[in-house]
Amino acid sequence: MLQTWRWFGPNDLTKLEHVRQAGATGVVSALHHVRSGDVWTPAEIDRRKRDIERFSDERPSGLHWAVVESLVVSEDIKQQRGDFRAHYANYRQSLENLKRAGIETICYNFMPVIDWTRTNLRWPLPNGGTAMRFDYAEFAAFDIHLLKRPGARDDFPEEIAAKAGAIVAGMDDAGKKSLVDNVVAGLPGANEHLTLDNVRELLSAYDEIDADRLRRHLTDFLSEVVPTAERLGMRLCCHPDDPPFPLLGLPRVMSTMEDYRLALGAVPSPANGMTFCTGSLGARPDNDLVEIVRTFAPDIHFVHLRNVTRQSTDIAGSFFEDEHLGGQADMVAIIAELMIEEKRRRAEGRTDHQIPMRPDHGQDIADDLGRRGQPGYPTIGRLKGLAELRGVMTALAATHPDLV
Repeated sequence: MLQTWRWFGPNDLTKLEHVRQAGATGVVSALHHVRSGDVWTPAEIDRRKRDIERFSDERPSGLHWAVVESLVVSEDIKQQRGDFRAHYANYRQSLENLKRAGIETICYNFMPVIDWTRTNLRWPLPNGGTAMRFDYAEFAAFDIHLLKRPGARDDFPEEIAAKAGAIVAGMDDAGKKSLVDNVVAGLPGANEHLTLDNVRELLSAYDEIDADRLRRHLTDFLSEVVPTAERLGMRLCCHPDDPPFPLLGLPRVMSTMEDYRLALGAVPSPANGMTFCTGSLGARPDNDLVEIVRTFAPDIHFVHLRNVTRQSTDIAGSFFEDEHLGGQADMVAIIAELMIEEKRRRAEGRTDHQIPMRPDHGQDIADDLGRRGQPGYPTIGRLKGLAELRGVMTALAATHPDLV
């Protein structure tokens, strides 16, 4: 697999020198400063491409922009309101401009309002490091008692709601603020310090949109952009919901194998594919990750390898970001299946036979602890993860030559 690294641009605390030292050759990046729905212009794409290909002292980095994550799907498109038709056209134009720059793999998601949700961004581990964690009762405390979303109480089991009440009762103002900040961190505009009233307003836009309607909007979006991607020889790959179950009264449509079957089947095309994220899908106990790889292998265009430990057996439950070879996902079996798929693609003559992967998230360890970088994206924690994953791939290739 092509070993890649997510990089958030020149202000990222992880420098490109660190990326090369970690052993990655591809970079996963995006134009985070461009407003969702706007066109990614050739000038902005070329600027980021040049950023990636040169170190700060102008030496060639030996890196290339391998995957876009994400070319954001606007809320207007997800809700089919306002300028959504213009946003379709802008998305198609952005694909044209990215292809011109030689970038062919585009990751996106179709999560309404929130990109990801955790209740603790730096949960203490026994080894002294920290990890991101989602605690279902803490989230219920936020939803029911701090956000005070209408109907929230009915969305949680009695036991969880009772725990939520006890959690809030034991919190001081600083604790409440910390929980709000952690949950809101996954919302668009979080850097502009969204208030709870802002969050309520964002959620209210989905009062009349259920999962069936959101799925129809996803199909409409794919019908508008997949033909362009196919003509250009590009690959669109949808990231699963994170976590893969409903939150905040919002619909979820990319959480299970059946969700992907519906989305890929609605607009069949080699350009309509999956971002296979072991962490997002693995947070749900009824998702068989190895079976998902086997089922959708030809349509997997991008891979996020991370591991979680679920702390309950319910569909919606608590989990934390474990080490890449820890947790409950059978990472060795997953990587073996992906290597089998790469071999099959080579035999088929597919130009995309090498699947880009990146070590997703990571625990804060060593110098990461004082750096306080982007939540989930520590330098050393991801370096450790990539080294472990590379070791699995190397061992599988050596002991099972039929895989390569």
